[in-house]
Amino acid sequence: MAFRAFDDLMRFKMVADHPSFSDAATHLNLTKGALSQQIKRLELELGFAVFMRNSRGITLTPKGAELLEITSRSFEQIHTKIAQLSSVTDQTLTIGVTTYFASRWLSSRLMGFMQANPEIRLRIQPMIDLANFAGEEVDIAIRWGNGKWIDCEVQKLLSCPAWPTGNREAYERVQKEGVERAFANFTLLRDRDDSSAWSEWYQAAGLSETIRLDTLIIPDPNVRVQAVLNGQGVALNDELVDEEIENGNLFRLSSVELKSYGYFLAYETSALQNPQASAFIEWIQTA
Repeated sequence: MAFRAFDDLMRFKMVADHPSFSDAATHLNLTKGALSQQIKRLELELGFAVFMRNSRGITLTPKGAELLEITSRSFEQIHTKIAQLSSVTDQTLTIGVTTYFASRWLSSRLMGFMQANPEIRLRIQPMIDLANFAGEEVDIAIRWGNGKWIDCEVQKLLSCPAWPTGNREAYERVQKEGVERAFANFTLLRDRDDSSAWSEWYQAAGLSETIRLDTLIIPDPNVRVQAVLNGQGVALNDELVDEEIENGNLFRLSSVELKSYGYFLAYETSALQNPQASAFIEWIQTA
């Protein structure tokens, strides 16, 4: 076919992996209009539509879904073959992680891995959007949540039940008004638009959750902790903020916790074909 197959299919897969043209365009450093035109060109040369466009975003057409399946499989095979053909001296392993988790848990343990595996060059890639680790050329990501993700392989790394935290003013408000009344007026800080964590906590606490307009999306957990300290709202945190709790800067607002939450290793199935990735996974499970 006459279209520039590889580039066009890469862009198609990138759009398919995002909820909208805007998100994909931002990742590709393109304007939404330019990316939309490139996809329309692809559809013209293919002879069929790959996306259905509507007011809520985009969805794959049946033919688009088939194309995505074969494209994803083909790119994975290409990636695997390139890895096999690369020089055996290139042993760099990239781990995607938030600076929050890296500084509070991972960094103090990394020397153990380096001493046990001196032949592997380790690169820690600071990330905020860990849901898109494949697009960031990351071999393994360490994600926070409940582990119920279907877009990757998942292994629990660290069980860390999550519970609500606030500053002293928020704590005193809970003590005075009670949990239900206080939380009805708190601004809820979330990590993602589509996060269900607060909804899960409200259910666990036996509280009715109404549609909330007073929410603030802060993807970076370090910034989210600081926002709680500054009184901008309340957030779900875990034992990694124990220092702030002990210092009296942060306060636990309820004994109710999300017991299934913690930190998980997330990676594509093909990562297990990489002996360096397998070595890291085996090591970190006992770190």
